[in-house]
Amino acid sequence: MRRQITGFSNPTVKYLRSLRDKKHRKRAGQFLVEGLRLLEDARAGGRLPRQLVLASGRDPHPLIERLEAEIETAGGEVIETTPDILSKITGKSNPQSVAGVFDEWDTSLNQLDRSGASIWLVAQALRDPGNLGTMLRTGDAVGAGGLILIDDCADPFSAEAVRASMGAVFTQGLAQARWEEFLPWLRSGSGQLVAASLRDAVPYRGAAYEAPCFILVGNESQGLPETYEAECDLRVTMPMKGRADSLNAAVAGAVLAYEVLDALDRRS
Repeated sequence: MRRQITGFSNPTVKYLRSLRDKKHRKRAGQFLVEGLRLLEDARAGGRLPRQLVLASGRDPHPLIERLEAEIETAGGEVIETTPDILSKITGKSNPQSVAGVFDEWDTSLNQLDRSGASIWLVAQALRDPGNLGTMLRTGDAVGAGGLILIDDCADPFSAEAVRASMGAVFTQGLAQARWEEFLPWLRSGSGQLVAASLRDAVPYRGAAYEAPCFILVGNESQGLPETYEAECDLRVTMPMKGRADSLNAAVAGAVLAYEVLDALDRRS
């Protein structure tokens, strides 16, 4: 289906604008993605937007034309509107010429297949959507199965997190759970839980990593609760040779993920 919107007061415009707010996203079960690259990453990952919003007067592009055709074939909607209205929808003064509305998907633990990858990333109380997106991007880079968000984390479907993931939100598995749910799930099958720590830790280089390895990072300012660290199978430490006493949470996760990747690759 295809239609045009020319008025700022159109109810669809108001609805699309509301998806910038977490409360409305959760109520609707949908989120907004801006930009052709992210939309193409989603399409390549098997996810099409329910609605495609296009700015009138845009330059023709074969990828946009393919998206339009596939969305209409799948029963979705293509909306054409003015650049000013698209700017109001996205909240950007100079938006890209295309945006899409996606349905959120199942993020329960039981939809993950732990045997599908040798590395998984786990973040506890991660509050910065940029860090969340960076961890998704790291997971994609190291071939991880996905990212598991523990306790109260930033919204993975926010525009900031999706943009920071560089499309990895569409390629990585994603789950959300409380610690009380995650730990029994982890212990119900194979899986080594590893965290960077100062408590009874061994050097992160050369540590005895095992697949599937679940790499756990904590909150940006407080780190991991001591009780969570106590449940880890392996605690490792990374040298800090400067004045800083810790790494950014997403950076620490990336350093550790590449060390685990190297160790597991050498063993295989």
